[in-house]
Amino acid sequence: MTEAVPIVDAGPLPFSQLLMHILNEHGGDRLSFSELAARLRDRAWGGLLLIFAAFNLLPLPPGATTVTGLPLLVITAQMAIGRSRPWFPRKLDQRGMGRDHLAKIAAKIAPWEERVEKIFKPRLCGLTSHRAARVIGLISFILSVILWLPIPLGNHAPALAMTLFALALIYRDGALVILGAVATVASFALVSVTLGAAAWAVVALWHQLVGLRAGLGLP
Repeated sequence: MTEAVPIVDAGPLPFSQLLMHILNEHGGDRLSFSELAARLRDRAWGGLLLIFAAFNLLPLPPGATTVTGLPLLVITAQMAIGRSRPWFPRKLDQRGMGRDHLAKIAAKIAPWEERVEKIFKPRLCGLTSHRAARVIGLISFILSVILWLPIPLGNHAPALAMTLFALALIYRDGALVILGAVATVASFALVSVTLGAAAWAVVALWHQLVGLRAGLGLP
C-alpha cells in the first residue's frame, strides 16, 4: 500500500521557510517533483516555477540550461493549457531535485524575501486569476524555450522574469505580474540584440571570405 505523502500547510509561511520545512520533514537526499508539488499544496504552480527559475539564476556551467530548462518547459506548458495539478514524465520525476539544491535555493531566496515580505500582498488579483495564470504560463513557456536554447546571455533575463511571475502567483500580487511583464520585454530585447549581433557577425564573416576568394582569383 502506498504511503500517504504528508502535506505541509502552505499557511502564512514565507516560501523560503516553507521549503526548509519540507526539507526538514522529508529527510532524504532527493525529492521527486510530484512529491514536492504535493507538499507545496496550493503553492505548487508558483512554487515549482520559482524553484526551477531561481535555480537558473545560480552560477551554472555553459550549456547547463539545456538540462535545467527541461522542468521549466514541462511546468509552463501545463500552466498554459490550464491543468489543475502538475504532472511530470516518470524519468524526470524520479530524478527530482537534490536536497542540497533546494537548500541553496531557499538560502538564496530567504534574505531578500525577509526584506520585501511586507511589500508582497494580494492586489490586482485579476492578474493572478486562473485565466491570467494560463497567460503567464504561455509567456513563461516562451521564456523557457529561450532559456533552454544555448543562446549567450540568454538564461538570466528569462529566469528573472519567470521568478517574478512565480512570486506573483505565490503571493497573489498583480504588481509583480507587471514587473514580470517588463522583465519579459527586456528579455526579448536582449535576446533579439544578441541574435542580431550574431547574425551580423556571420554575414560580415561571409563577405570577408567572399572578398578573400575574389582577391585570390578563386572561382
